[in-house]
Amino acid sequence: MGKPTGFMDYKRETSVSEAPLERIRNFNEFHTPLSKEEQQIQGARCMNCGVPFCQAGMNIMGMTSGCPLHNLVPEWNDLVYTGNWEQAYNRLKKTNNFPEFTSRVCPALCEAACTCGHWGDAVTCKENEHGIIENAYEQGYAKAKPPRVRTGKKVAVIGSGPAGLAVADQLNKRGHLVTVYERDDRVGGLLMYGIPNMKLEKWVIDRKVSIMKEEGITFVTNTNVGKDVKAAKLLKEYDRVVLACGAKNPRDIKAPGRDAKGIYFAVDFLKATTKSLLDSELKDNQYISAKGKRVVIIGGGDTGNDCVGTSIRHGAASVTQLEMMPKAPDTRAENNPWPEWPKVCKTDYGQEEAIAVFGHDPRIYQTTVKEFLKDKNGNLCGLVTVKLESKKDEKTGRMMMAEVPGSEQKMDADLVLIAAGFLGTENYIVSAFGVDLNAKTNVATAEGAYATNVKNVFTAGDMHRGQSLVVWAIREGREAAREVDESLMGYSYLSVQ
Repeated sequence: MGKPTGFMDYKRETSVSEAPLERIRNFNEFHTPLSKEEQQIQGARCMNCGVPFCQAGMNIMGMTSGCPLHNLVPEWNDLVYTGNWEQAYNRLKKTNNFPEFTSRVCPALCEAACTCGHWGDAVTCKENEHGIIENAYEQGYAKAKPPRVRTGKKVAVIGSGPAGLAVADQLNKRGHLVTVYERDDRVGGLLMYGIPNMKLEKWVIDRKVSIMKEEGITFVTNTNVGKDVKAAKLLKEYDRVVLACGAKNPRDIKAPGRDAKGIYFAVDFLKATTKSLLDSELKDNQYISAKGKRVVIIGGGDTGNDCVGTSIRHGAASVTQLEMMPKAPDTRAENNPWPEWPKVCKTDYGQEEAIAVFGHDPRIYQTTVKEFLKDKNGNLCGLVTVKLESKKDEKTGRMMMAEVPGSEQKMDADLVLIAAGFLGTENYIVSAFGVDLNAKTNVATAEGAYATNVKNVFTAGDMHRGQSLVVWAIREGREAAREVDESLMGYSYLSVQ
């Protein structure tokens, strides 16, 4: 423990965010990190608790409390405080393959479980992590370290999202020859095309991928396995195949008028913007533009918020976000005690920007779409919304959101973005390899395992567990890599935590 009284001596300080009306002028990350000296003071606030919930990653009341990667948070917080930045990096990398990603996009489960946060302000674990990894790049600690010995075993990883990258990184460290296949033109999966630049600039991904290439990993882009390349070919050429293709079947909204022109899935909207931005700074117009349009976003999660921020940067005339569920409380309810994940209302960057631009929060709670309205040319021109209330289903006894009779209202709209989550694995890749699915349409495996019903085929990430967080994807990738390694070598010394 660095400074026993640090949590009392120092206040929580975080990076400074650029003002909303300034940052919406571009698609850049908008936080100015603390200096190394200021970050070290924040490290001093960690109490090195007897029970460090920050790194527990356990399930409490159906929610994750603490980091699923079991990051050694108190250890590297103390090392930051004492200025041992290289050792802090070494401790961080023991459990996390990609702190450059998690320190930008993770919702900081560690901080939500921080004991300091129970009584006051949590330790800035996420920003300390960011300081560690960025300093490591500056000082050369994060440079490529190719394995000294190769096993001669070959593994194909299908999908280059965080799970696939984690599998590849771990198996390459073990000395196996790894090839990663990606159907898009750039590596990164949803990190590249599902998360906007404001949260994760793409040079951050490219920087890490370049190092992975130096370490011996081969990346094959613009190749859709199951269509461009036959599954049988890969199973013949490689000793093992790992499916990490994500859960990319978007949940649709079934309502009259769904065929109107101007309705898109959020993932397609975000991907098109990012690709056009990277290809031409949006000059090619090969994206779904929200400029001058009345935008309605259906869905209140992170993806919905990203659509808010992106639409505002396009120059939308208005932005409205519909959420089915009631507004969460502003502070923890009595039935949601620490260290459970806090079920409280969060106003994210997109909503902050909407408030600054339009003068009000874009969210409308307990509301969904009952009908899409279109003009005589089939273009979307509006919606019919309906209010929802929580009711008990008489057949199942479960609580559900039901329509409030007579609560219908009309709303103008030129562009609708559906951000209602994902339903599971895309069928063509499942059919190509012949793997079984479970009731949730995820690839089926034994409990706690990653081997599928098909010999030598494994799975990991959202394809295995359903839509989830980057930290869970990395953990799944690490665990799957260990299981693959054991199947190849008869044993494994790869760490999973």
